[in-house]
Amino acid sequence: MQKDKVLRVGFDLDGVLLYNPARILRPFAQFLRPFIFRKKSRKFYFPNTRIEKIVWRLLHKSSMWIAPGMKDILELAKEKKIEAYIITARYDFLKHDFEGWVKKIDGSKLFTGHHYNITNQQPHLYKEHMIEKLDLDIFVEDNWGIVQHLSKQFKTKVKVFWIYNIFDKNINYTYKFPTLKNVAEWLKKNT
Repeated sequence: MQKDKVLRVGFDLDGVLLYNPARILRPFAQFLRPFIFRKKSRKFYFPNTRIEKIVWRLLHKSSMWIAPGMKDILELAKEKKIEAYIITARYDFLKHDFEGWVKKIDGSKLFTGHHYNITNQQPHLYKEHMIEKLDLDIFVEDNWGIVQHLSKQFKTKVKVFWIYNIFDKNINYTYKFPTLKNVAEWLKKNT
C-alpha cells in the first residue's frame, strides 16, 4: 500500500462502527436458515408488513453504542489519511435511525459520505454497487456472507476487511480483525 495515497475506506454501520452484541448470534442464524427457508439462497430477508418492520426496527436497536476504535477512525479522517465513508445496507424504513446515528457520530463532518440502502436492494448487491461507485480501496464489514461475496467480486481490486465474532474466529481469511480498533491500527500503520 502506498503511504502517500489517501485510502478510500468504506465502513458498514451495524457491527462495525456501532458495536452490536447481538451479532454473536449470526452464525447460529446462518445455520438455521436452510431449515427455515427450505432452499439455499443468498437472499437477505426483507420485512414487508408493518409488524415485520417494527420488529426489524427493534432488532436494529441492538446496535447500542459506538464501537471502540471509532475515535481512531475519525482521527485518521480528520488528518486526511483516509477518506471515510459509511455504507450501510439498512433498508429505507430505517432512515430515521440511520440519520440519528450519523448525527451522533458527527458523520456529516468527518466522513466524506454516508449512504444507506434507500432502494432496498439486497445488502450484498447494494454494498458491491457502492464500493464500485465510490471507487473504494478498502471496505470493512462484519457479515461473513457479505465478505465472501465482495471478496469474490473484487478479488485484488478492493481489500475487504472482516470484523469477525468469537464463533467465527477459526475461519481462515487474510484481512480478518477482531475489532474496529484493530482495523484502525492497521490503517494507521499503512497510511
